[in-house]
Amino acid sequence: MATSASAVLSKAVKQRYMELPQGVKAQAMYLWVDGSGEGLRCKTRTLDCEPKTIDELPEWNFDGSSTYQSEGSNSDMYLVPVAVFRDPFRRDPNKLVLCEVYKYNRKPAETNLRHTCSAVMARVEAQVPWFGMEQEYTLLGTDGHPFGWPSNGFPGPQGPYYCGVGADKAYGRDIVEAHYRACLYAGVDICGTNAEVMPAQWEFQVGPSEGINMGDHLWVARFILHRVCEDFGVVASFDPKPITGNWNGAGCHTNFSTREMREEGGLTAIEDAIERLSRRHTYHIRAYDPKGGLDNARRLTGHHETSSIHEFSAGVANRGASIRIPRAVGQEKKGYFEDRRPSANCDPYVVTEALVRTCLLKEEGDSPIEYSK
Repeated sequence: MATSASAVLSKAVKQRYMELPQGVKAQAMYLWVDGSGEGLRCKTRTLDCEPKTIDELPEWNFDGSSTYQSEGSNSDMYLVPVAVFRDPFRRDPNKLVLCEVYKYNRKPAETNLRHTCSAVMARVEAQVPWFGMEQEYTLLGTDGHPFGWPSNGFPGPQGPYYCGVGADKAYGRDIVEAHYRACLYAGVDICGTNAEVMPAQWEFQVGPSEGINMGDHLWVARFILHRVCEDFGVVASFDPKPITGNWNGAGCHTNFSTREMREEGGLTAIEDAIERLSRRHTYHIRAYDPKGGLDNARRLTGHHETSSIHEFSAGVANRGASIRIPRAVGQEKKGYFEDRRPSANCDPYVVTEALVRTCLLKEEGDSPIEYSK
């Protein structure tokens, strides 16, 4: 399996420099989503001291023509800090700074999907929307071959790998453990992890997170995963169907509830939300991957624990449905539901906004939320 050239560089030598004192100054790594709607970019600046609040972080800029976000003739874009996390790579007092992107005229960039999501979340703040997203991903070599798979063949069929233990069942656990601890250090709302059905496929869960925090924390968790994989010389893929054939795809199942759903008798509100979702299936399919449903078409086949992309379905404890009501929720008559349609490479801002628009703002019709182009 191919690994990156930088993976063979001595981390012990690097550590000698990372242990040098930095005085009162702090390094702030600014992160943003690029024009692909899937990729993340970053760059670092020095601050005179450790920032204590988001207001202490200055705006910055970058060349949008090199990130698919502008033309070269007018390429300056603004980075506006919106969330700050501890930096697990450089450690305290250094920070990771998630940013929104604005154009030269101070209007949100077309790829700034957080901006509209934040406005929608503000409208339903009193309903206290909670989200939990289950991010599946696949570890690959730099040649695109799944981590740990035979170079000229396939591992044994699916069955022993889900939540598996042992060198012949769990591929790449060191990466998973490093990512989990780094997220905890950063302050990400990570709440669990497990090996998935396909070997070299894993999942981590983020939440419960309220409103706009869901998207913020998932994007930062993805960034941390990419950086951890960079250190190990491998690639984290969020492709919804990285390996064709009789292998599970990768999704980002999204759990959703409101205060009303979590209170006694909340099942009625859950069933009402599911009824509304059933009438906007096409709208949600278009919103649930960056290519308007084309990526999910490879995954949502009705096989491998998925529903059909062409039909809406719901059921208690049914992992082959579009919407699953956990069995405990059905018994207690309150709680949350799980939308199993979002793809692994979805934009969490778009997914959570779509759920709020349909379930809480009670919008109708199939006009999709626009992803970046």
